[in-house]
Amino acid sequence: MQSQNHPMMKSMTVVVVGGGVVGFSTAVCIAEALPYCSVTLIADRFTPDTTSDVAAGILICSPFPDIPLEQQQRWFKETIDHLLAIAQSEQASEAGVLLSSGWQIHKELPVDKVPFWSAFVLGFRIMTDRELKRFPDHKFGQAFTTVKCECSNYLPWMEKRFRKAGGQVVKQKVNDLQELSSQGYDVIVNCSGLGAKSLVGDSQVYPVRGQVLKVQAPWLQHFIRDGEGQSYIYPGMHSVTVGGTRQVDDWRLEVDPEDSQDILERCSSLEPSLSRARVLGESVGLRPSRKNVRVEREMVLLGSRQVPVVHNYGHGGWGVSLSWGTALEALGLVRKCLHERPPRARL
Repeated sequence: MQSQNHPMMKSMTVVVVGGGVVGFSTAVCIAEALPYCSVTLIADRFTPDTTSDVAAGILICSPFPDIPLEQQQRWFKETIDHLLAIAQSEQASEAGVLLSSGWQIHKELPVDKVPFWSAFVLGFRIMTDRELKRFPDHKFGQAFTTVKCECSNYLPWMEKRFRKAGGQVVKQKVNDLQELSSQGYDVIVNCSGLGAKSLVGDSQVYPVRGQVLKVQAPWLQHFIRDGEGQSYIYPGMHSVTVGGTRQVDDWRLEVDPEDSQDILERCSSLEPSLSRARVLGESVGLRPSRKNVRVEREMVLLGSRQVPVVHNYGHGGWGVSLSWGTALEALGLVRKCLHERPPRARL
């Protein structure tokens, strides 16, 4: 263990709040990169009960309006590169990471025919007229291969990786950052997703309700995504995820049978064979949405001392797609916080 001779061996303590894909990615980045840090991850919910577990986990993205596009490209590229390496390793099946090819189709010509992430997926091209014949209601499409990351496998795999790097996991609800002040952490990392609304009083965070069905349709090999992201069919390891809904400010977590019916009708019009598929399950997740994802640091007064807090939340429906890139950015901010930290007297 190379940290043995490190002058600050485990002398710094970092806590990460949040047990979804962003929380675990960030915790793993910190624990692996900073062996002199003792890293604890605290969350009240873990897989299979996180929003990430409901996500289909296909890597594509829509741009955030006020974040430099190069920065968003970097986040996406770092995430897909990280996941491609896993997909090409012997860990792929355990980690739930696989390559997925298919089409994104549009009823009208999109403003962005070549999206900002297109250079980082594999084999991106505009669909031919012959391919588009399958979708008579659609005028334009893009074909590419990307990564699908199934969080019900990926989160337990990441937790194992985190513990191997010396990380500790605690199941506990944190209602207020003040609750962490007595622990004397050097840095707090907030990956609480929708929870940031109450945890740090961020009124810019709001839910976008998503409902999906898992169906048994092993004959389907290609994903189909309607460009607006309203209807999609994503074949995975054990089942096909069909969706979806985008219901803004809707906090309902129970399955709505009308939504399920509507999803099946919409997706069967894109892929008629789905009408014969057996429904295996239905689930709902609330995307932690925000006009712009928040990756930044601030000083917060906790008890009698100023504690650096690094925020990494508000990814909306793109948590999986940007998870590793924003985790690396958060790691950089944690490094800065520790670097600038006055040494504390240990009594």
